[in-house]
Amino acid sequence: MSDFHLDPRLAADTRPVLELPLCRLLMMRGVDHPWLILVPRAPDLVEILDLSEHDRRWLFDEVVRVAAALRAETGCDKLNVGALGNVVAQLHVHVIARFRDDPAWPNPVWGRPPLCPRDEADDLALAERLRARLA
Repeated sequence: MSDFHLDPRLAADTRPVLELPLCRLLMMRGVDHPWLILVPRAPDLVEILDLSEHDRRWLFDEVVRVAAALRAETGCDKLNVGALGNVVAQLHVHVIARFRDDPAWPNPVWGRPPLCPRDEADDLALAERLRARLA
């Protein structure tokens, strides 16, 4: 995986949380939801089907582990999980904690400015708890 390069937009919009066996786990900056992104560390991936069968299963396992950890840490009402790639083509999977009282509920969080950005200290503390839970 030495040819892996994180898309510049993902690099600018996120902070690193943890290196998992397949994916780099990132947290979105400046958003109003606990929002994680998993990026498989392999070059030239655009779609999930670009992964080998083994890596597709590994990706799914990592998504499930991260989603479970995020739910346990936030007590969210719902998890939004998706791999869109319309703006950033590099394969990445979003895992977003949603709450019935969040600013966008029940609408999607994509494509709108944050109404109440999360505090950076809260995000850093959440990232530390997630690292401990996933290590």
